[in-house]
Amino acid sequence: MSSGNVFKKLSCTYLWGNVLAIVIIILIFAIGVKYGIDLYTHHGESIVVPNIIHKQYDEAASIMEKAGLTIEVTDTGYVKELPPDCILEQTPLGGKRVKSTHVIYVTINAASVPTLVIPDIIDNNSLREATAQLLSQGFKVGEPEYIPGEKDWIYGIIVNGKHVQKGERVPIDAKIILQVGDGTREVGPNETLNEPQYEDIEVEKKAPEYDEVYEYVEVPVDENGNEIKPEQNHTVPSIPPPSKEAVPSEKPAEE
Repeated sequence: MSSGNVFKKLSCTYLWGNVLAIVIIILIFAIGVKYGIDLYTHHGESIVVPNIIHKQYDEAASIMEKAGLTIEVTDTGYVKELPPDCILEQTPLGGKRVKSTHVIYVTINAASVPTLVIPDIIDNNSLREATAQLLSQGFKVGEPEYIPGEKDWIYGIIVNGKHVQKGERVPIDAKIILQVGDGTREVGPNETLNEPQYEDIEVEKKAPEYDEVYEYVEVPVDENGNEIKPEQNHTVPSIPPPSKEAVPSEKPAEE
């Protein structure tokens, strides 16, 4: 065998050996990735989520830890009938299947009563608008209290028997009573009613009639027409009005 044939044979064997080695490496890498990912993600493994609704937070966290899950508080709510730190909601719900180490998000009951801020609705909104705004913000609205005023206009807010103003905080479970106008209006001390104006109407003026009889008083005056003031403790005699039935006195006969 010549040296040239030997070189060609060795070169061909080396080439195919490299190709085979590359193929084997690729297969090993693919198999490793597949099983590695399954192992890392716990493929095929699942845990049934325990139901922890209405359980205390400490108890719920212990249950989740034993199941291989973790718990995280994302929000608070308020239910008056339930104790503080009680689980109100959970996601995912109990009975669902999840992988181990999955995070269960919960909402717990607040330790104190949450409050809401009274919006600017007094003397600014109608009954319909104010009710819609309050309900959208989480308030509880009771039956309105009607008072004299413009119909369906908001004149005040009562909470627990007391008047409140915009910006004040009230308990979230308190009932809001709106004071609403009933369509009648009273004139206040600083208000006036416009009297109707009548034009081109002649009104016959009649002289006042008096049923009582008044006495006439003579006031003395000086030559310039000025009133003469009477002296202290001096009274001016009053002169009764002439009677219609008075008869003039007769002149005495001359002797």
